[in-house]
Amino acid sequence: MSGTKRIGASRRYLTRGPFAAALTALLFSLLPGLAPASGGSGFSVPILVYHKFSATASDSMTVSTQAFESELDIMQRGGYRVIPLSRLTDAILNRTGLPPRSIVITADDGNESIYAEMVPRLKRYGFPATLFIYPSAISNAKWAMTWQQLMELQNNGSFDIQSHTYWHPDFHKDKQRLSPSAYKDDVEWQLRHSKQVLEQKLGRKIDLLAWPFGICDEFLIGEARQAGYRAGFTIERRSVRPADNVFSLPRYIMTNAQQGRTFERFLEQATAAPPMALSMQ
Repeated sequence: MSGTKRIGASRRYLTRGPFAAALTALLFSLLPGLAPASGGSGFSVPILVYHKFSATASDSMTVSTQAFESELDIMQRGGYRVIPLSRLTDAILNRTGLPPRSIVITADDGNESIYAEMVPRLKRYGFPATLFIYPSAISNAKWAMTWQQLMELQNNGSFDIQSHTYWHPDFHKDKQRLSPSAYKDDVEWQLRHSKQVLEQKLGRKIDLLAWPFGICDEFLIGEARQAGYRAGFTIERRSVRPADNVFSLPRYIMTNAQQGRTFERFLEQATAAPPMALSMQ
């Protein structure tokens, strides 16, 4: 083997092989000025989003209670760390690290089955969750939770209530049917009115936003900033990385198909941290 090939092989071993982690730790201890890129983090955190639960999955948005219990058990047995969404948001904004194998659980819309089926199981495992609510449905739609139920969850401490706009509009369709000025007014009202109602009903600050249908663009992000939100969440199927735009953080929609070994493999891949990059500070 030539000298050049030997050097190349050595580099691959040091940067990709089992020696890499130990080498990185040694470098950090010997050279205080050497630090990992992205504020000391190289995390990959999946945000799971659920919509409703039932004994059987009657449609693509429903997860069976049996499947959900199995997923929670896999998270616990697998040594995964279910963290609050606010902690992940803070890590993005402040460029800080997170525990390995971190996961975030969210639920959209405010279906009553979240209160009846999801919440008791999360309590049993001691896992936190964020619920994105559109207020127009609460205590109005037959399928939705009540304000009393939301207040109960808010007071529990493990459940964070946040905004999903006021009535879950399709901003793509609204932009096509409305004049530019009317569209701007409509977006501003959806974002601000939802925030105001939730803050008034729950007595706390609302600053996170789940985009309806995952729709967002530069204009919508600008409106969300002005309305007082500090982060937004889509339904792009990938894990959150440190360099992601905090107003378009991705989430995985959970279906009943992701069970057993399929769910185990999904979590393994979704939480696999990217290769650590080194930077001189």
